Amino acid sequence: MTSTFSDFAARLREFIRDSMQRAATAPGFNDLALELFRLQFAGNAAYRALCEFRRINPDMISDWQNIPAVPASAFKELELTSLAPDERTTVFFSSGTTEQKRSRHFHSVESLAIYEASLLPWFERHLLRDLEVLVEEQLLGPIDKLPMLSLTPPRELAPNSSLVHMFDAALREFGARDSLFVGGIDESGAWTIEMDRALFAIRKSMCANRPLVLLGTAFNFVQLVDHFAANNMRYRLARGSRALETGGYKGRSREIPKAELHTLISKHLGIARTHIVTEYGMSELSSQAYDCVVETSEASAPSQGTEEHRVLRFPAWARAQIISPESNLEVSDGETGLLRIVDLANVRSVMAIQTEDLAVRRGDVFELLGRATAAEARGCSLMSLGVPR
Repeated sequence: MTSTFSDFAARLREFIRDSMQRAATAPGFNDLALELFRLQFAGNAAYRALCEFRRINPDMISDWQNIPAVPASAFKELELTSLAPDERTTVFFSSGTTEQKRSRHFHSVESLAIYEASLLPWFERHLLRDLEVLVEEQLLGPIDKLPMLSLTPPRELAPNSSLVHMFDAALREFGARDSLFVGGIDESGAWTIEMDRALFAIRKSMCANRPLVLLGTAFNFVQLVDHFAANNMRYRLARGSRALETGGYKGRSREIPKAELHTLISKHLGIARTHIVTEYGMSELSSQAYDCVVETSEASAPSQGTEEHRVLRFPAWARAQIISPESNLEVSDGETGLLRIVDLANVRSVMAIQTEDLAVRRGDVFELLGRATAAEARGCSLMSLGVPR
């Protein structure tokens, strides 16, 4: 057993690297989870108090599925961290209305490095796996990177958004030098798109016949396609362009079913439906789930007349369970329950989180249905405070 969080972080990095190189799930998740539970029980006072209230301690647990989960709402009330105040260099807030408390996820320089070590390879696997195909089709140079356009505000305007930090890390690591953020924040704190800058970047990519990566919340994409529709505009981005959309609406605008939103993105931007990826994440997590992989160029991609039945998958260092609220046990395949996530990359907070999201168990993946009826409205596209996720 390791003795410090830093030792565990080093082992986790090895596990992440090993997992990304294997076709099958890398062994060792259970041992790492039990090890991290011991560290968090000892070093996270609020979590330890919750476990002791439930009369649970690490000596009683031998399976990661039995590690006590913390309700996501507890991040609003408690400081669920093992970091001392002077170690907390960053805090991510969840979204919420002005009347609601927001969850707080504290990070240090080291824990942010783990956050990025988790997000970057899984992002690359789902959004950028086909770069060799783009090179073969001469849509990308052998040493070139794809330009990325984030519809969100930049990190300096939204320093407490985990989603913006995620996009910022992706642009720094994978984006071409002319990648940029085109979002802003208005006087009310709502996220907006600087439409002239966004359209200029899109036209620039089209004129150069360079595939473009568009990143944003569902609400961002609604703003964009509504502008196109209002002005009777239809563009066709270069073959191989792709989009990542995440989050919902939570009463902030008209809601569009995911299939319809993807249709509108394809209609107004010319992005193939196979190249529109949905991501699921939370401010309380350090890992993300995706629903599909962009593996081929549009030229060889199969036609999709209707939206596929899509499910979400976390990386090997995170696990999803679908829990019955009545029995607190995992439901059978095909049944609905509440989504619970065990995320090893949450090194300095709490790895086991009980969300308020409804999902259907589909083997070792899940289909997201939305928020439970009694849950507070929140999500990446809730703009009232300007700090989604």
